[in-house]
Amino acid sequence: MSGPHFDFEREAMAGGCRFVAGVDEVGRGPLAGPVGVAAVILDPDDLPEGLDDSKALPEAKRDALKAVIFAKAISVSVAFASAEEIDRYNIRGATLRVMARVVAALHIRPDLVLIDGRDVPDGLVCRGRPIIGGDALSMSIAAASIVAKTTRDALMRNLGRDFPGYGFDGHAGYATAFHRKALTSLGPCPYHRRSFRLRGEGADAVGRGDLAPTGPASENDTTSTAPA
Repeated sequence: MSGPHFDFEREAMAGGCRFVAGVDEVGRGPLAGPVGVAAVILDPDDLPEGLDDSKALPEAKRDALKAVIFAKAISVSVAFASAEEIDRYNIRGATLRVMARVVAALHIRPDLVLIDGRDVPDGLVCRGRPIIGGDALSMSIAAASIVAKTTRDALMRNLGRDFPGYGFDGHAGYATAFHRKALTSLGPCPYHRRSFRLRGEGADAVGRGDLAPTGPASENDTTSTAPA
């Protein structure tokens, strides 16, 4: 099976776009920590080799590729939606908001943004094109997925040092058995998403309801047990 290609970008460039960015997010499913989003404008004359969906790459390969992406890309930006923003706007709304911010943060304004998924956020500084499964299809989106994943993982390791009882350095905030047990015994820390709950389990399973939803359950429920 072939990896991501640069066809979407070249098609856009043939149509008059000079700069095409890829955007992807990581961390929609965890019970704790922010959603991370990256935007990357690749140089069509110096494309990194080995790009793929970050979920398909081992950690060491992701870390190595992140350095290559930063060295070769025309522009890279990273932004986060905090747990508080997620609780206020729900996970989808917060993700779309930070996608618009991360594109605006690029030091070169793109003419088109290729976005992994179904949605184009409001407030983009340029046109957007959603591509379902884009992190496995577009090299620009794959690069963004690698930058977003490695940057968020590093942030969660730092949080793990500040709050060692939850094991953030091992599961990055996802609902592993260890994380669930820690929530039961410790309750949530300031970086847990209060609007998330563990689907199919009672309030006692997450610390007497401390993580019970404050918004629509259908948008905020999670059953994630491993990083995605």
